[in-house]
Amino acid sequence: MDLDKLSTERRNPGTMNLDKMSIKEILIKMNEEDQKVPEAIQSALPQIEQAVKKAVDSFNRGGRLIYIGAGTSGRLGVLDAAECVPTFGVSPDMVVGLIAGGDEAMMVAVEGAEDSMTLAEEDLKKLNLTQADTVVGIAASGRTPYVIGGLEYATQVDASTVSISCNLDAAISRYSEIAIEVDCGPEVLTGSTRLKAGTAQKLILNMISTTSMVGIGKAYQNLMVDVQATNQKLEERSKRIIMQATDCSEEVAVKAFKMANKNAKLAIVMILTGDSVEVAEEKLIKAKGFIHESVN
Repeated sequence: MDLDKLSTERRNPGTMNLDKMSIKEILIKMNEEDQKVPEAIQSALPQIEQAVKKAVDSFNRGGRLIYIGAGTSGRLGVLDAAECVPTFGVSPDMVVGLIAGGDEAMMVAVEGAEDSMTLAEEDLKKLNLTQADTVVGIAASGRTPYVIGGLEYATQVDASTVSISCNLDAAISRYSEIAIEVDCGPEVLTGSTRLKAGTAQKLILNMISTTSMVGIGKAYQNLMVDVQATNQKLEERSKRIIMQATDCSEEVAVKAFKMANKNAKLAIVMILTGDSVEVAEEKLIKAKGFIHESVN
């Protein structure tokens, strides 16, 4: 495909004199352009909804959500996967981010990695990809060979496949069951897809991971009840979450939090039901982690 035909590669007519603009003018223009991103995403909400359903189904089957991408797209996938661990208390193996070139590529581009049609297949084989998994291929251009190769292999394995592109009629869309295409228009700095395209990808990944986690009981009301209390700040947040969820005093929250071995969700069920740690734990297991079902 001719790069000139890609929306992400076109020149933005509003920034042709970018190098002559004042700092204020550049910031105003960037802010104006960024406001187009959520509007562009709105038209893709039906496809994003389908992607979330695939992810939830994978989680319920013991499968994983796996992001694959190169460059900025790959880094965003790795970032979203990494953030799921402290936010939702899940294993690092449940949401996985793969970037062309491996960990080294998070900081420095690995020459030729994104152009390989076989590298993603090798990476997915190392993860023992199965049909229970959902693979999300991310590519701003929509034509990255690493992503196409990964989606092809995922299809062979019969895993669920989703693609995210910032160009319409993207090449990767033809290799996925669910194609999410968002056209945010040309970048302020021509071809710099870490800008609007990167923002769009980040927002979409936020939607997929957050909504799918809510779908498997990782939230109560709008509280992240499975947050891991790995530091002092998160311990205080956990206690506040317990208080907000149960309308209890700080004293009661602290006591339950300690009894539950710093498990905020378990502490909440204990307070709401008056049950012991053991009984509350059994109720949560029976309810598959959903607090609403544990206390009713």
